[in-house]
Amino acid sequence: MTKTTMANKLPRKLEQNMQIVGEQIRLARLRRNLTIAQVADRATCSTLTVSRIEKGSPTVALGIYLRVLYALQLEDDILLLAKDDILGRNLQDIKLKIPKRASKKV
Repeated sequence: MTKTTMANKLPRKLEQNMQIVGEQIRLARLRRNLTIAQVADRATCSTLTVSRIEKGSPTVALGIYLRVLYALQLEDDILLLAKDDILGRNLQDIKLKIPKRASKKV
């Protein structure tokens, strides 16, 4: 049984997101008609790890997720993370709109 620690306990919203990602990976595997064992072999990890990914476990390393995505030929999907940083761009735009005065020269 897994011990609950702060390392594997996420806020509810993040847990839900992890479960969604896991389900999407599972569906991608099933659409390709691959078994968990086949994906695990291609990703060079255990079947238990692939199963934990598909369940949305927060303790699986990001590198393992990348290897599983690679095994499913979805490796470029990782590039979509934080691609459209709307909040960051808005904050950047606010800083650009601040008028600057020329320094007063004597």
